[in-house]
Amino acid sequence: MKSTKYSEKVLDHFRNPRNVGTLEGDDVAVGKVGNPTCGDIMEVYIRIDGDRITDAKFRTFGCGSAIATTSMTTEMVKGMSLDDAMKLTRQDVADELDGLPPIKMHCSNLAADALHEAIKSYRKGMGEDVGEEDKVKDTEPECVVGKDEFLGKGVWTAVDDPEELRDLRTLILHSGDESVEAALELTEVTDRVVLLTPDAEIMTTPELRARLEDSRVKLLTESRLLEILGEFEVEKVKIFNIDEDEDYELFVDAVVIME
Repeated sequence: MKSTKYSEKVLDHFRNPRNVGTLEGDDVAVGKVGNPTCGDIMEVYIRIDGDRITDAKFRTFGCGSAIATTSMTTEMVKGMSLDDAMKLTRQDVADELDGLPPIKMHCSNLAADALHEAIKSYRKGMGEDVGEEDKVKDTEPECVVGKDEFLGKGVWTAVDDPEELRDLRTLILHSGDESVEAALELTEVTDRVVLLTPDAEIMTTPELRARLEDSRVKLLTESRLLEILGEFEVEKVKIFNIDEDEDYELFVDAVVIME
């Protein structure tokens, strides 16, 4: 099992985050990134004087490591030139925090990306051509570990024929009304359907919400899918409980991640 232990630096930045808040003014740029599958949303604000970052603040919705990485990033970039800040990577932030659990690197360590978005926004506003050389390539794996590995082996990107999932324990990631409709449709062929969302409630239309309340769909709110596990096909998943800030495993036969 992969380690989920946090370093003392991570715990310190989570419990005592630096630079929480926003900045305003013509010399301020904002970068926002998020991952709907994981549930982390980060906003990084930077104040720029000439070609140098003089101040930085952030707002983050997410787990402890998401908050810690954004806090550390805003500390690291103060005084940096824009060129140097564009070179800051997720790994640099993790190293400064004395490491992150491997799973957290995939979903929660997005602060450097938000920083890069802020810099690109500023440069575009100044009339600069932000070309490919300014785009930081993301070499991290998919947010959900194991998604690609188990495609066709229990991971589905669409539900074209519900019969193929008959009697299977099925987990569906909420990604809009289509995923809600798929969950409701699957209750016709299996009694074990779980709909997962990082939000406090399923965001959908009043009609679909009413149908969900009357259905056999089990809702997992304030949760996100971290990893899909199995030997030859899907056997279980690792889920992160955002409210409790802890991981747990759930046995399933199929995972639906709509694209």
